[in-house]
Amino acid sequence: MTGVRTAVDITRLGVLGWPVAHSRSPAMQNAALAAAGLRYWRYQLLPAAPELFAELVRALPGASFRGANVTIPHKGAALALATAPTDRARAIGAANTLTFEPGEEIVADNTDAPAIMAALPLSIAGRSALVLGAGGSARAAVWALLDAGAREVRVWNRSADRARELAHALGAIPLPAVPAAGALPADVLVNCTSVGLDGSDPFDRLPLGADDLGEYRCVVDLVYTAAGTALVAAAQERGVPVVDGLELLVRQGALSFERFTGRPAPVEAMRAAVRFGGR
Repeated sequence: MTGVRTAVDITRLGVLGWPVAHSRSPAMQNAALAAAGLRYWRYQLLPAAPELFAELVRALPGASFRGANVTIPHKGAALALATAPTDRARAIGAANTLTFEPGEEIVADNTDAPAIMAALPLSIAGRSALVLGAGGSARAAVWALLDAGAREVRVWNRSADRARELAHALGAIPLPAVPAAGALPADVLVNCTSVGLDGSDPFDRLPLGADDLGEYRCVVDLVYTAAGTALVAAAQERGVPVVDGLELLVRQGALSFERFTGRPAPVEAMRAAVRFGGR
């Protein structure tokens, strides 16, 4: 019937993660596709156990997928699968956006890094930062901060070995799992751990307390929850400017949308979908 599309005619996008059920990317990206008039595009969850990640990614182009976002714990593996990583993704050592091109080419990019810098309410040039975590998002944050001229970036992780590995790879300063007194103050705090994702109070699992947040000029939390995170709430109570995980989700998602579709991202529609439209 004229005007009716079959399943194979739909252009598909998705988000790969494990777990991934909590992701608001489908709501955000489907709102963006609708606002852009892309009627025959769909964005969906793609649960991917680590042992099946590579197999699943390679199968996506044959299932009408144009691209996919990548979240915990696959950002390093996504870069390794790419046949055409961008310079930025290669330098960071992690990718959160895969685009499938003709000839089985897989382009990998990292939109986390520019999203973090675009969201910061101050210039990081000449200032210091403390990054919590040592996964793919932390790599993006450390690289972006140093690339933008940060004077120094320190890295803390519950595994000191992982903090050292990341710091040495990117030119940051690693901290021990139990930092010495005076090691934590900085101009900007960036939480790239998953602490707080379950809605719990994070301060028993981070190397700082709520009262320490007043020492920072800005607190950035990549975690997002329906009610907001305890870290962001504690910073706001102390009058510290914050960038929350939902804003970062929108900003990196807008960059991914433009890479997938070749069209300007309808950012306000995306922001409304994640803040007011549910999961």
